[in-house]
Amino acid sequence: MAVTIRGKELTLPILQGGMGVGVSLDRLAGAVAACGGMGTISTAMCGYREPDFAADPKGANLRALARQVQAAKAAAKGAGMVAVNAMVATTQYADSVRTALRAGVDAVVCGAGLPRDLPGIAAQVPESDAALAPIVSGGRAAGLICKLWDRHHGRVPDFVVLEGPLAGGHLGFSKEEAREAQAGRPKPLGTLLREVMEALAPFREKYGRDIPVFVAGGVESGADMARYMKAGAAGAQFATRFIATEECDAGECYKQRLLDARAEDITIVQSPVGMPGRALRSPLIQRVEDGTQPRPDRCVNCLSVCDPKTAPYCISRALIAAARGDWENGLFFCGANAGNVSRLSTVREQMDQIMREWRAAQ
Repeated sequence: MAVTIRGKELTLPILQGGMGVGVSLDRLAGAVAACGGMGTISTAMCGYREPDFAADPKGANLRALARQVQAAKAAAKGAGMVAVNAMVATTQYADSVRTALRAGVDAVVCGAGLPRDLPGIAAQVPESDAALAPIVSGGRAAGLICKLWDRHHGRVPDFVVLEGPLAGGHLGFSKEEAREAQAGRPKPLGTLLREVMEALAPFREKYGRDIPVFVAGGVESGADMARYMKAGAAGAQFATRFIATEECDAGECYKQRLLDARAEDITIVQSPVGMPGRALRSPLIQRVEDGTQPRPDRCVNCLSVCDPKTAPYCISRALIAAARGDWENGLFFCGANAGNVSRLSTVREQMDQIMREWRAAQ
């Protein structure tokens, strides 16, 4: 059951997905790691609570990130692993990775784009031996990343996160595929897992080691995790269920919105990142769909792919609003099964429940 990643051991094969802005920071990540899993801090605007954030958002983010990594590592007390999720589409992507590595993070996980140069960025911090992992949506992306890293950097991922079309937040699928999934016709995660395993096989053979794959997106229970592990996965990543925990860094209003949500409250949105995403249908999303949402009046230059003149809204401001519990103006990302989350618990209770379900399915 334990999984070894770059010399470090996860006693539980559970990853907590990175959730920004301000949803998964040091408290949540440290609590998951302390239980023997991998807790993940989202680097996206992680310094929004800093007193000088408005004047110096980039400096505030990096300062807060270093402190949060160190706090999560201290809370973990040597158990599990602490990771960061760094979005490739952000303008601070490389700086965030370097900052996290210097702060002693155990792993860097990258999505919202193809992390072609992640090994090169990591090499700029030689004192770190952190694990590096991409988030992929299928075998094609997994194979391409391995080819690029092998050819240009002489290494392959230390593990891979496979996010299916039922995941929350940004999705590596077309809007049509995401809507098909929302309508109950997702591409099976088991099929995607098989494609990824096949794409990784030649690189496992070349490097003489395993490349663990963790499945995510629609993995609702320990029984689901057991089923995918029997098909070759090393474990699973969960995210939405960890929002409804005492340790989650999001505000209480965010947690309550999730607890009150029903399946029909979840929708597919178009993100300024250029990808579709899954979120609660908040008033902001309704205004965007109706064409009544005002364009952003200022830009903090958080995304390399965003044009404020055409963006339907400022994603950073919307996510910060959500973290603060502002239902009118917030973007509340969530997974497809958010409607099944009905009570507040603790990280320990969630981890224990997943493992009880996993054992019962053996």
